[in-house]
Amino acid sequence: ENNRSNIVQYEVIRVIDGDTVELKNGERLRYNDIDAPETVHPSKPIECYGPEASEKNKKLVEGKIILVELGNTKKDKYGRLLGYVYVDDLFVNAELIREGYAEVNSYGNPGSKIAELINIERDAKLKSTGLWSSCVK
Repeated sequence: ENNRSNIVQYEVIRVIDGDTVELKNGERLRYNDIDAPETVHPSKPIECYGPEASEKNKKLVEGKIILVELGNTKKDKYGRLLGYVYVDDLFVNAELIREGYAEVNSYGNPGSKIAELINIERDAKLKSTGLWSSCVK
């Protein structure tokens, strides 16, 4: 399942929000299968737990070398790379879900780890972690 040719190394120069980063090569990368509350959307207000999600993402990846497992769809409709992100052994997409900084959303195009992420989200909801306790859902 884990096709190594699909794994690419990048350097994160800037975190844009809780689920999107800017890479040193100038591209933007969006985390596959997750959705963090908005903080920089041109037409939406800052959403509940958005600033916390951005802050957490910064702690996890800003200025770091990441490994990205690109999906079958390498880019989303906005031209951003789409993938599962790892720092050392940490699966960042899952960590953001686990701690309640994001929720699962495949936008109709689920990746290979969607089932794992849904299970992690279920636990986060049960424990009322992060946005599940702080925001009206």
